Amino acid sequence: MKLRYKAIFAVLIGLTSSACESLVSDMNQDPNNPTDASAEYIFTGTQVAHIASQEGMASRLTIVWTGYGFGAFQQFGTWGQYQITAANFDDDWNLFFTGTNKNAVRALDKANQLGNRVMAGITKIIQAHNISTATELWGDVPFTETANTTKYPNPRFETQAELIPKLIAQLNDGITDLESGIGTVGTKDLFFAGDLTKWKQVANTLKARLYTDLKQYNEAYTAALAGVSTYTNSMYSTHGTTASANENQNYSFLTNIRAGSITAEGSYNAELLNPAKTATYRGNAKTNETARFKFYYLENGVNAPGVIEPNTLTTTTNRGFFARDASFPLVTYQENILTLAEMALRSGKGFDAALAHLNTYRSFLNSGGYLHATYKVAGTYKYDPYVAADFAAGGIENKDGIAADKALLREILEERYVTFYGQHMGWNDERRTRAEGLGVKLKPNNGSQLPGRFIYSQNELNSNPNSPRSAPSLFESVTIFK
Repeated sequence: MKLRYKAIFAVLIGLTSSACESLVSDMNQDPNNPTDASAEYIFTGTQVAHIASQEGMASRLTIVWTGYGFGAFQQFGTWGQYQITAANFDDDWNLFFTGTNKNAVRALDKANQLGNRVMAGITKIIQAHNISTATELWGDVPFTETANTTKYPNPRFETQAELIPKLIAQLNDGITDLESGIGTVGTKDLFFAGDLTKWKQVANTLKARLYTDLKQYNEAYTAALAGVSTYTNSMYSTHGTTASANENQNYSFLTNIRAGSITAEGSYNAELLNPAKTATYRGNAKTNETARFKFYYLENGVNAPGVIEPNTLTTTTNRGFFARDASFPLVTYQENILTLAEMALRSGKGFDAALAHLNTYRSFLNSGGYLHATYKVAGTYKYDPYVAADFAAGGIENKDGIAADKALLREILEERYVTFYGQHMGWNDERRTRAEGLGVKLKPNNGSQLPGRFIYSQNELNSNPNSPRSAPSLFESVTIFK
């Protein structure tokens, strides 16, 4: 992103206050407070808003609730202990539903007026991605009625059973628009500069994600077969080094806004990856996690000296996962290939098919994977292919003698957990598999219950009579993960 995108986001947030209301023209117009913008401007601004949504609480709060780190003090010291209120979610609810969704509605309307189906298709995919994340975090959310605030000033909350199929249908509509080839977006598209192949693959990976949420495993596998096929086709938000403009949002938060407030000392993920923790280390004769541990974490923190913390180093020799200009993963090859591995096993494609997909991913990791080049140090990472015997009773991935297919599933789920560091996807998986016995098993940071959802925004509860009158608590699971 360039510096100008910060201004775009600010303008677009302002526009949404009257997103679907009639505008009075030629009436004391103030050029510093625009009421409308071009299709291209709103299209790009929607993407900027989408980045802000995905990298906000959807990332940071799930870090401290999913064992990727701990809330050490300030806000995250209390939030990490589950002491959080509805008002604490006002800003992020606004990011999803005003920052991204309302502007997507405007961008889509303008794209349709221009007959630009490519712009419309990409916007549909962005909007579906945005609302799918919202429903995974909050549960039932508004969608259909958000497109017309004049007719529906208080949009109805839709159940996940009715909403998720609509999102899948919208992704299909977006793919159809792209395949028409009508229209262009060029560099106004921050993610892929109008590369339609990459957008179609992203849409299919998002479909696989939603089918997985619904536990429709055959459909998830089929969608993933058409999903993100290479690392270079992954959807990342890109960043720069301009303070308060285009930095990686977690870098800014961890080093400036709330420096030292999130650490990782003793966190579940750090214990899995740290070779020094022999009792919990997931490495074995075929797996060396040293490089990934160092890429993710600093053993002697910069912002919290003496303890492990998320890696924000941004030097010529070390650029951590949360470096100042580090790209942030949104929809990736990593997710897609691991979805193929898990869905192959769950949908009955067989042990061998699932193992083959897992080994494809391990081959990717063995070549350096998604590590930054500064951490691709020979001898610090190894991911040799597994064989069936490794998952048989007594094998290196089955010391406790469970059934071989369950041992393989356990390894796939653990690999997904480790790979989804810093993303809400890790929390999705933890909640989705919480009752199964094979996924990661977290201990509550406080009390005896793990969180099951984000709490609805207090502003939304106060202003929208169609919001849930008996709002679910933090510890009540969203429907799809029950």
